[in-house]
Amino acid sequence: MGEDAQDQAPGIGRRALFVTGAAAALTLGGVSFAAADGQQQETRTVGGTLPPGSPDFVYVPVEVPAGVREIKVSYTYDRPSVPAGTQGNALDIGLFDEHGTELGGRGFRGWSGGARTEFFVRADDATPGYVPGPVRQGTWYVALGPYTVAPQGLTYELTITLTYGEAGETPRPVYPPSRAKGRGRAWYRGDCHLHSWYSDGRRTPAEIAALARAAGLDFINSSDHNTHSAHPHWADQAGDDLLIMLGEEVTTRNGHVVALGTDPGTFVDWRYRARDNRWARFARDIRHAGGLVVPAHPHATCVGCGWKFGFGEADAVEVWNGPYTPDDEVTLADWDNRLVASVRQRRAWLPAMGNSDAHRDPDTVGSPQTVVLADDLTREAIQEGIRAGRSYVAESKNVTLAFTVTGGRGQQAGIGERLEVDADTPVTVRLEVSGAPRCSVRFVTDQGVLFTSDPLPVAGTGTVEWRTTSAYAAYVRAELRHETAAGPVPGALAAFTNPIFLGVS
Repeated sequence: MGEDAQDQAPGIGRRALFVTGAAAALTLGGVSFAAADGQQQETRTVGGTLPPGSPDFVYVPVEVPAGVREIKVSYTYDRPSVPAGTQGNALDIGLFDEHGTELGGRGFRGWSGGARTEFFVRADDATPGYVPGPVRQGTWYVALGPYTVAPQGLTYELTITLTYGEAGETPRPVYPPSRAKGRGRAWYRGDCHLHSWYSDGRRTPAEIAALARAAGLDFINSSDHNTHSAHPHWADQAGDDLLIMLGEEVTTRNGHVVALGTDPGTFVDWRYRARDNRWARFARDIRHAGGLVVPAHPHATCVGCGWKFGFGEADAVEVWNGPYTPDDEVTLADWDNRLVASVRQRRAWLPAMGNSDAHRDPDTVGSPQTVVLADDLTREAIQEGIRAGRSYVAESKNVTLAFTVTGGRGQQAGIGERLEVDADTPVTVRLEVSGAPRCSVRFVTDQGVLFTSDPLPVAGTGTVEWRTTSAYAAYVRAELRHETAAGPVPGALAAFTNPIFLGVS
């Protein structure tokens, strides 16, 4: 694999490709700059063509001399016509500093994917998606990510500009608190998958926070693609009424995962595939940083979105992502199959959650939202509620559920809990609903759907009861579905709960 070594034009060089390390990454020939020597600015332009089958990441080394105040990069690439059903060109971009490109991200200075055509980094500021800090002497790396390559190849042009002068002062990051006022042990509403303009979103943190409050949310989680650069920009949006957790959507070529509620400033690398056997290391990194591992939209159909790493490292799974669509229905069914296997094999079960994945208008923040029973409105308490499955997912703040199972000598269990009863002891499953006009209730067990109610009244409020035994149902969970005519999926969800388990553990 290689590139044309001939010059494209004066000042535009074609770089030879050299393999370094894993086969999934290649390093090109370097770009050199002279020392400042009284110059204020210097620019180099290089180009090349990446063939189909290119590695996931291609690094362009940039020799940065002393005295540089700012590095600025812009790029273009061609988008030729391709046959129907064939992927066209898409080229992502990012930057690593003199600490290098090794996995783990010690040299990470930013990533904008395909959201921007240019960026800059200097000590006192950086383009959203990038991390401010000194531009030190040494070998830096522009990271190119050929996401998809057309049959004709991907021809790119990269322009690098160094500005010389005295560096500014790097701001000390300030992060949002890990606690809000809260109401003690209560149900708290949250949306843990949101994108700002620090990746490919179009909203500022202030705009997102305002929309979260309007959606009735108590907590949110920052989850920009492959960068933690937004973390210091959320502090002034938090308040007693809104807990803001920090994280990242780790966006690999084999699926996406939300790092939920990591320590401030945590970066999680994404440069690997399932075949590389590296995922477990980075899942551990998320947990060591105090976060939860939540595979996102595992059955989404976009390129690289389907989850291929398995669920052995997951703390929860995002079953409902944004407006309810057929891939969510597939994910719900797959999750339910995993529940069945868990109870029959007597092993741990994987809780479900839902998030909006909102990027820009008209994406609705808080639709859906995960409603969590937590001891307080703190990062740790919310995470514990999610991890324990004490939660349900609702399409909006209008929908409220109370789901219990009662039996035996008056024992009662709620969502995510177990009712300890003998196999033949009758139990009563009860769901109280508000805010769901004309929706039907379904009770789903390890044997399938065993009960479906008539539609609720137009007022959207009602109570549904059903009697069963643990011999008949090892668990029960509730689904609230719209009438068939509403939404893109017949009977699209308005809400669903995590299960209540029945029987002696």
